[in-house]
Amino acid sequence: MFSAQDTASVLVAALPYIKEFAGKTVVIKYGGNAMISDELKKMVMEDIALMKYVGISPVIVHGGGPDITGMLKKVGKQSEFVAGLRVTDQETVEIAEMVLSGKVNSSIVSDLNLQGTPAIGLNGKDAFLLKAKKKLAEVHENGKVEKVDIGFVGEVETVNEKILQDMINAGYVPVIAPIGMGSKGESYNINADTAAAMVAGALKAEKLLLLTDVEGIYKDFHDKSTFISSLTQKEAEEYIDTGVIDGGMIPKVEACFTALSMGAGKTSIIDGRKPHSLLLELFTPQGIGTEIVK
Repeated sequence: MFSAQDTASVLVAALPYIKEFAGKTVVIKYGGNAMISDELKKMVMEDIALMKYVGISPVIVHGGGPDITGMLKKVGKQSEFVAGLRVTDQETVEIAEMVLSGKVNSSIVSDLNLQGTPAIGLNGKDAFLLKAKKKLAEVHENGKVEKVDIGFVGEVETVNEKILQDMINAGYVPVIAPIGMGSKGESYNINADTAAAMVAGALKAEKLLLLTDVEGIYKDFHDKSTFISSLTQKEAEEYIDTGVIDGGMIPKVEACFTALSMGAGKTSIIDGRKPHSLLLELFTPQGIGTEIVK
């Protein structure tokens, strides 16, 4: 049980970091087990509420892969992934849009509102928020890259940052479902890490936080002593080419590259399974994840 003195000490220790981020925009990619566990979900909502109350402007871009997979199973469709991206035919993109924009987005908005944090739900079609085009998956093998068509999977061409900034200025937390709109009005399922990176870059966010289900990046995933707390973009590119970074971690790392190249200040891949992971990353000296720097 914390004493009053313990509480005061914690607040004072966090003060330099609150000063650093107050008045700044932080983009959070919210996904993984942090969305599935009710206990962790509550903690994430509390973290975001606290961030808002101390003057930080959070923007959330959420995933929903397990919910999409669950709905696909219900209709008898098997999920297939290439280079960490879901193969998406016409029926799958319709299901993804229904799940992400309907069930998942509205749930997050509701939870934030109940925390006293006014939130508004959006998807990429609202006010042309995320204009998108088809994305080809890049398969890395033996130092070579092969591009594969995986259907209605998109990449963001432009972000309407004005609508987001208007909401931030009005005191709201934007909550974005990563469904993009093509030039003919077609829907594209966009990797949430990639969408969050484009949003962070467009807003020139102070920090991009990618919540995932691992502690971060390892030189050898089976050897916990090889954890990497910080690395440069060049080092990360070499790790992708040599297979140290592979599978679903590749889109996350490449998302960090994108955000940094567009003007975001910092990027971190953090373990969303840890209680209050957002606060631990922002308000402690070392943080808890892997930081990728330009």
